[in-house]
Amino acid sequence: MTFSLVGSLVTLITDVLALVGLPGLLALMAVESFGIPPIPSEVILPFAGFLVADGTLPLDGTLAAAIVGGLAGAFLAYAVGRWWRSRLLGFGIGRLRIQDDDLARMDRWFARRGEVTVAVARVIPGVRSYISYPAGTARMRPWRFGAYTLLGSLPWTLALLYAGIVLGSHWSAVTAYFLPLDLTVIALAVAAAIYVGLVAAGRLTRGWPPRRVVPTRAPPSATDGPRIG
Repeated sequence: MTFSLVGSLVTLITDVLALVGLPGLLALMAVESFGIPPIPSEVILPFAGFLVADGTLPLDGTLAAAIVGGLAGAFLAYAVGRWWRSRLLGFGIGRLRIQDDDLARMDRWFARRGEVTVAVARVIPGVRSYISYPAGTARMRPWRFGAYTLLGSLPWTLALLYAGIVLGSHWSAVTAYFLPLDLTVIALAVAAAIYVGLVAAGRLTRGWPPRRVVPTRAPPSATDGPRIG
């Protein structure tokens, strides 16, 4: 017998939706939007669409539960990011530690591009579940965060629900279209982890593009000089 993590996750999601219905959908979308543990909406929403197609779930209630659950999880993650802001200074390992200028840079980014960042991130697999944390840390205005989270989440939710309705019992086929994106996100995460490790170890400089750290030699001491045999 072989164990499949993905298969087990799909089974868990479909069992919860089939047995609990709309409350289960709301709870799953809240966990998905919170990001811990990672639960893919690419599985939740198409199967919910299939349940709409076969008459198990109502369309309006399904859409409402998915949106409300997603917003609830997003705001919970936002609150965690905002609450932990004061605790982030000095957090990290080796030379890679969060400093005042890092938080200031994040604040400037979200002040200028926060709305677009949040809205676009909501349609990127993997990233969509974690953008709430830096938005909270940067103290993005809650009403703007909620509005642009809704703006980005609505087309994503509608598209996956509709895909599940159209595909019916073959709803799982939609997940194949997200595999390349998921693999890209995983590859980027691995590359980021390697970069973080090298910066923490003092092998690379912080920022972009990363450069190798060139060891600096100590200047010669005034007492140093040629020895006379």
